[in-house]
Formats: sequence, C-alpha cells, structure tokens
Amino acid sequence: MTITQLKYVLAVAEHKNFTLAAEKCFVTQPTLSMQIQKIEEELGIQIFDRTKKPIQLTEIGQKIVSQSKNIVNEADRIQDIVDQQKGFIGGEFRLGIIPTIMPTLLPMFLNNFIKKYPKVKLIIEELNTDEIIHRLNNGHLDAAIAATPLEEEKIKEVVLYFEPFVAYIPEGHSTFEKKEIEIVDLNIDEILLLQDGHCFRDSILNLCKNTAANEKSHFQIESGSFETLIKLADEGLGTTLLPYLHTLDLKENDKLKLRHFKEPKPAREVSLIFPKNELKIHIIDALRSTIAGVVKGAIVFQNVQIISPLQKNKELLHKLLIFFLLTNYRQTLF
Repeated sequence: MTITQLKYVLAVAEHKNFTLAAEKCFVTQPTLSMQIQKIEEELGIQIFDRTKKPIQLTEIGQKIVSQSKNIVNEADRIQDIVDQQKGFIGGEFRLGIIPTIMPTLLPMFLNNFIKKYPKVKLIIEELNTDEIIHRLNNGHLDAAIAATPLEEEKIKEVVLYFEPFVAYIPEGHSTFEKKEIEIVDLNIDEILLLQDGHCFRDSILNLCKNTAANEKSHFQIESGSFETLIKLADEGLGTTLLPYLHTLDLKENDKLKLRHFKEPKPAREVSLIFPKNELKIHIIDALRSTIAGVVKGAIVFQNVQIISPLQKNKELLHKLLIFFLLTNYRQTLF
C-alpha cells in the first residue's frame, strides 16, 4: 500500500462519499475507488460498508483509518525534518482565527509576518472554536488562534497574551459614574451578548454566572458584531463587554464610556493552538514569535483572572463523568 492510497481512504472516511472524496483529492472517482479496492484486496478485508448511505466504516475500517492518520502524519513529518535542517520556512500554512480575535489581532501581525517570511503561503480562515477543533483534529488546519484553555486531548496550547474584558457603559447607567467596576456590578439580563457560538459570549456567561438576574427583562438581543452591541448600548438598551484590543480603535467619545474592572481583571487567555504531533512546528514558532513581538507593547496586563471559554454544558458533562466514575469506584469497594 502507498501513502497516496491511505490519503484516499482518509478522504472517503471523512466525506462518506467516493465522488466528493475524489474531488477533494483532485483525482477521478474511478481512480480513487480502484486504489481503495486494491488496499482492501491486499488486506483481505472491507474498509467501507458500501451498502449504507452515506458510506460507513466497517469495524476493522475504523481501526485502519485511525492508524492511517498516524502514518500520513509521520510521512508529512519527514518533509518538516528536511525543512528545519535546511532552515527553510515556507510552504502552505492553514491558520484559523476565531471571529472576536481576527479583526483586531490579524492587522497587527500579518504585514510583519509576510515580510519576514515571504515563502510562507498563509491561508487564513475565520472560524468558531468548535470548527477550529474539528479541523485541527482532522488535519485541515495547521494551527489556530483562539481563547483558551480548551482542554482538548490532542491539541497543544501556547499562550500568546492575556486580554482583559472592558465594560462599555452608556451615560445614565447606574455604574457610569464609577471609575472602575467589579463583577458584582454586572447584571446578566442587561448585558448585550454576541450570538450563540462565540466563545467570548460563553466567557461572559461564565463571568456572570453568580450575578443577580433581573426577571423583569422584556427583551433579549444577541448580535454577531461588537459594533452593533455598542450602538444598541448607546440607545439605552443595555451594557456590553468588549475585549481590550477592540477598545483601542473606538472613537474618543466612545472611549469615555469604557470602564475597566478592578484587579484582578477578568480576562481571556489567547493562545496559538496546534496538534500535538507538531507538524510544521518551524512555521508555528515563527508565527508565535511574530505575534509576541507586536502584542507585547499593546497588552501589558499581568494581574488578571482568566475566565474560561468552555461552555457550561461541557463543564456539567465533566462533573457528571467524575460523579459516574466515583460511584462505580465505590460500588467496586463494597
């Protein structure tokens, strides 16, 4: 069998369709099908159950796909070793960035990076955290920039900086006259939030989980952009929280409505994340170094309290798992 054949197997396993897998591999469907059939004949087993729609892996097929991922990754590592030995930093590099980080951080480092490493072809996508994790695990991203910790077993996190939350308080609000605010000053029912799917939204909900709720709230507004939330707050519809870097480009009049938290300031941890197999680590290190060089002047906060971006339901599942394990452990004792 060949590495190319294994890549065809992985493509069909992912897309569950021979025609689509062939398109993604830039070969004809008969060519891809023939090569996979050759592997099956060589091994004397069926990798795919073709009687089901969509196509499903057989029991032995699942084990073969798992091993194929390891083999393909290790084969790719050979080119990495050669590139590092030659001191070559170049080639295609796929980077994902979450929406609440991309507009502010990307302009800060992109120009510096492409000038310093002109042989790297950066392919950058704006993706939410769940999609980033999925693509990293499937090998469709080389690295990503996201809020952490994520507690993903196969993903490594290297912290880039800590970014405090800053409150945007319109005139006339009860906390507008305060120079600094505290978490207890927040009311979750009047905070304007990003749409579901944004980890910054989940961080705010985690931050406010112990604050009082206002049962008299008559509306709920969720938006996909901070700009919309700011305009709604100016209309007297509530307050909102912004990442620190986003506040740097606000108009001077709007900056007067910003209120920082007392220390330790609630903040998010922003990291460069990538698979633990560390493919293309020489480019990852170059990216980390470039970003660290441009943010160190803008982000100087140290006394912070990291607010997790993990959704509450994930935390609940974790607690239930611990409870389940402890219960079974007690049963085995008695």
